[in-house]
Amino acid sequence: MTDGAHPDSGGAAVRSPGRVQSVDRALQLLEEMADGGGTATLSDLAERTGLPLPTIHRLMATLRDAGYVRQEPSRRYALGAKLVGLGDSAGRLLGSWVRPTLASLVERTGETANMAMLDGDRVVYLAQVPSRHSMRMFTEVGRRVDVHCTAVGKALVAGLPDEAVRGILRRNAMTKYTPNTLTTEAEFFAQLDQIRTLGYAFDEAEQEMGVRCVAAATESSAPVALSVSGPASRFSKDRRDAVIPLLREAVTRLAAG
Repeated sequence: MTDGAHPDSGGAAVRSPGRVQSVDRALQLLEEMADGGGTATLSDLAERTGLPLPTIHRLMATLRDAGYVRQEPSRRYALGAKLVGLGDSAGRLLGSWVRPTLASLVERTGETANMAMLDGDRVVYLAQVPSRHSMRMFTEVGRRVDVHCTAVGKALVAGLPDEAVRGILRRNAMTKYTPNTLTTEAEFFAQLDQIRTLGYAFDEAEQEMGVRCVAAATESSAPVALSVSGPASRFSKDRRDAVIPLLREAVTRLAAG
């Protein structure tokens, strides 16, 4: 949910001059739907946002007619196909924007650098600059992966409320990919507490055997995560720990624009 009160719910919204309230609210509804797994009822959205049902109904009807949401036979609303094209275009632009930062990380660490962001209940990779080593990690741009077994996923959900994280884990399940994969909510939240304290996340061969990864996320309403990954035989824990300051520096620089 975005910060700030809403006039219709009895509060006074604080908006910068020139901002359009109806646009703010429509975007808020789309973000709430995305955070909730991509679908919601009008009453769900009213509960989460504090906006009046008539206001939500009008906004959702407008978004539906424009193709940004669709209404299912159950009367639930779901994110619409028109958002896919916007997302693809935004992803390509983000990839171009972040490439110099990723290239710098590769130059300084010797390992592959990636950028990813949450896409519903999963994580999508938006950009990658590979290591120069012949044995290196490769993740296809556009690939979607689970949250519970990836450093980027953990770093990204660390900024969400616990309830939202539980929803993601339960809707997407916690598939066991390797002997190291976290498969219970208790394990995941214990590690998430550490990530929130440290400001970065690890993947110790939890998605793929022999692969080590470290990631950190920007702090924003639409965070992205940067990661450095490599074969565990070369990217040792000591080397991983040495990369962390460089990774956090890159994240800070990226967040500053």
